[in-house]
Amino acid sequence: MSAEADELYSLLVPLSDERLIVPRACVAEVVRYAKPEQEAGSQPWLLGTTDWNGRSLPVVSFEGSLGKAVPSASGRTRIVVFVASTGQLKTGYFGILTQGFPQLVRVNREVLKLDSTEGWPGSAPVLCRVRMINEFPLIPDLEKLEAMLARETLDA
Repeated sequence: MSAEADELYSLLVPLSDERLIVPRACVAEVVRYAKPEQEAGSQPWLLGTTDWNGRSLPVVSFEGSLGKAVPSASGRTRIVVFVASTGQLKTGYFGILTQGFPQLVRVNREVLKLDSTEGWPGSAPVLCRVRMINEFPLIPDLEKLEAMLARETLDA
């Protein structure tokens, strides 16, 4: 088997004080930040919806889903558009607020190691933390995040 077959193109998504690492195939696009329209009574991590390619795109703060403060938007703020894979969201997509452009990386078994350090509530949409050279990114549980969104938006 070739070395390329053992590698996965991934994105390091910068948050305010963490990074997420996700397979490149999960991301449809990275778009300029546009303030989402908030719905009254929604969870603090659900920032609202914004228009994306004629669709109503729900946008979340991953930091907020961890129980942390939702970061303020800056000139570097972007929305990473993820493909919804569970079929729970009619829109087929959702966005995560990011603090800059994601960085493309190739990862393999030698580069990624499980890190046992936690730091998030049990209800958070996180699978685990990994060590990647000098980084300690989180691997998000995108299916759990989609389920949280579906409950909040009644989009199921």
